Amino acid sequence: MSQYGIHDAPENVIVADNNEILRKLNANTISDAAKADEIEHKMTLREAFKTHKKAIFWSMALSGALIMEGYDVVVIGSFYGQPNFTKRFGIVAPGTATGYAIPAAWQSGLSNGSSAGGIIGLLINGWAADRYGPKIVMMTSIVALTCFIFIPVFAQSLTTLVIGEVLCGIPWGVFQTLTTAYASEVCPIQLRGYLTAYVNLCWGVGILLSSGVVTATLNVDSDWSWRLPFVVQWVWVIPLFMIVFFSPPSPWWLVRRGRLDDAEKSVRRLTNPEYVSDNDIKNTVAMMVHTNELETQAQAGTTYIQCFTKTDRRRTEIVMMTFAMQLLSGENLIGQGVQFLQSAGVGTQLSFDLNMVLNSMFIIGTIVSWGLLTHFGRRTLYTAGMGCMAVVLFVIGGLGFISSNNATMTVGGLLIALNFIYNCTLGPLCYTIIGEVSSTRLRQKSIALSRIAYQIMNIICGIIVPRMINTTAWNWGAKSGLFWGGSALLSTLYCLLRLPETKHRSYGELDLLFENKVPAWRFKSTKVDQFGMHHDDTKKHIDSKEDIKHLD
Repeated sequence: MSQYGIHDAPENVIVADNNEILRKLNANTISDAAKADEIEHKMTLREAFKTHKKAIFWSMALSGALIMEGYDVVVIGSFYGQPNFTKRFGIVAPGTATGYAIPAAWQSGLSNGSSAGGIIGLLINGWAADRYGPKIVMMTSIVALTCFIFIPVFAQSLTTLVIGEVLCGIPWGVFQTLTTAYASEVCPIQLRGYLTAYVNLCWGVGILLSSGVVTATLNVDSDWSWRLPFVVQWVWVIPLFMIVFFSPPSPWWLVRRGRLDDAEKSVRRLTNPEYVSDNDIKNTVAMMVHTNELETQAQAGTTYIQCFTKTDRRRTEIVMMTFAMQLLSGENLIGQGVQFLQSAGVGTQLSFDLNMVLNSMFIIGTIVSWGLLTHFGRRTLYTAGMGCMAVVLFVIGGLGFISSNNATMTVGGLLIALNFIYNCTLGPLCYTIIGEVSSTRLRQKSIALSRIAYQIMNIICGIIVPRMINTTAWNWGAKSGLFWGGSALLSTLYCLLRLPETKHRSYGELDLLFENKVPAWRFKSTKVDQFGMHHDDTKKHIDSKEDIKHLD
């Protein structure tokens, strides 16, 4: 597809040339798509909430799967400081809080097991979701997970636990991709950031439940003190399956499959009929068709290979780095919160209590991020958050050279502050960015690849972090903050150079910005005309004052 380049367009405007698209789509379809795009851009947050409250409900309900994943992925890390678990599977370690310790090599195996399984699940999902539809893949994954949970519950050795973590990781990888993609596709521009950020809150709820259950079973004097947290995972299997079964399919997926009538039915189920007419629904689907055609003209095909060619190469790099930087920021220390606090000198009970406060930051921080999202852009928040985390990590690392009770408690407080900063910025914004930067045709695969980048980093961190803080290995303790502070500083530099601003942009606008190779720091200031309104009469058909429904 040809279009005017950024330097050729008047007033720094990228103007799409729809001549190529007109060979496949008629002028009425483009006009209808332009109307829907105009309405969506002019709609206020209050209007968007009233019009799309059904989409909000289904997006939030489906994202509940991340509560399950957040719980499952983190619970194993909480056991490394749990007395009954370390006595059952660990070795004698006189210097530790419990007198026993899980060897660093086995900690790496347990932590990396779910990551390895997640990579397998992500690769399968990127292909299967496009072919069979997200709903089928999601329900199949829930059934598979129900069976896999039996393995860790009745495990008799660390080897069995690792196998169980690998198998459970496969459906967990599916949950992460599908929920983020669904949230980014069923809601308008005004709600997209909030509902994709909500994914992080679901993670936080799961993590908080995990730490709460582990703390509650701390005094159970048997193997059930660590088996019961695994058993709890079965509680939400049936409710989650029913939510997925009754949820409307993504209209974007239906458009890509050529099922336009079904796409209209899905949009109808996701919107409020009191404020949306049949004509509005047809226009919305037309906008999806137009965006899909824009991407098809730029690059045909929806394979993993396409993610690394032409304009999609840059988009894939950004989403993969955005997710990988969640761990490069030093947040991985939070996942080992109990053991990190104990290695810094905090007692067993207090370390678990502080871990509860630590994990509550996922919920509190995400709620705060919703307010920040209203006033600041994605690029601004993500970059600022990364820079702040670098500063906090350097302070934590410096305190590691001071041996005093005050320094130990300060480290605990700074760790909580670190998690708060993360969950106000990086944590929730990551899901928003990967949902918006990826093209609609390659979204499932792009998000899968971004999560794979995260899992690869998680495996690397799963190898080195236990050794950093384990008293039987490197025993760096709080000094680990210096290493991760340097990592966060380099990540901040990457954000300044490569991370674009996607706030208030439709998917069609983002397609043209990437195709015209606009630098990351110019995304916000560049204007985009994806319907060629500067050069044809399409604009005559649009009168936002008449077409937009002002809701009371």
